[in-house]
Amino acid sequence: MGEQQDFPLEEGILKSQKQWALILGGSSGLGFASAKKLAAHGFNIIIVHRDRKSDLEQFKLNCKTITLNDVELKTFNVDAIHNDKRKWLIQEIATVLSRDGKIKVLVHSIAKGNLKPMRSGSEKILEAADFELTIDAMGVSLYSWSKEMIEANLFASDARIMAFTSEGNTKAWSHYGAVSAAKATLEALMRNMALEYASLGIKVNCIQAGVTDTASFKRIPGSNILKESALMRNPNKRLTTPEDVANVVALLCTDEAKWITGAIIKVDGGESLR
Repeated sequence: MGEQQDFPLEEGILKSQKQWALILGGSSGLGFASAKKLAAHGFNIIIVHRDRKSDLEQFKLNCKTITLNDVELKTFNVDAIHNDKRKWLIQEIATVLSRDGKIKVLVHSIAKGNLKPMRSGSEKILEAADFELTIDAMGVSLYSWSKEMIEANLFASDARIMAFTSEGNTKAWSHYGAVSAAKATLEALMRNMALEYASLGIKVNCIQAGVTDTASFKRIPGSNILKESALMRNPNKRLTTPEDVANVVALLCTDEAKWITGAIIKVDGGESLR
């Protein structure tokens, strides 16, 4: 079903630590930065990622920055989108949590989709199947995971669910049509989840990050042009970093943020102001 990487607890960890954060798509970028930040705040971490064997050694090395915080880390190198594998993963997560552990934070950072144009004389263009795959992976999977986690009673009271969107939710970028549709779907689902999960004490929000120079961003055709534009528009004259976004993930997990739900929170240093 996939390779599981386990990193044992450091000596002397507090046995009372039972709050867990689940990161979907956490091998790099915004997801991994969020995992590191939450670990620094004392959360035990579960990362679901999808990496080739050639990248796993580097991932293991990066994970040491998490375990240095005296928290427990479990990772699963499994396709989080596949229905049967998701069901298996939720069973495994339930085992990890045992009786008294709960998921306090679910961070959806899955970046899987098609970056094709709608019209081209030389490239393959977007088909309906491309939209279906992208919308399911980057949008609907947020609901699928949340729904099945609720059914398995794995969320803590006052749990926080958050997902990453982008300025492409309202702006048109070449080759970004399928992802743009997925982000719009993600945001619509977030709002309804915030409404319908309120009775469970669950808060649901989207974070709209500014242009961030991650591996996923670099796969967008014309990403260099988007990067230059972002630097020109941003009043702080720099790009958003994964750490900027992770800081807000951590803020949304605080008691002081428990009245924030159903929101799209911009973390872009003012980039979207113009």
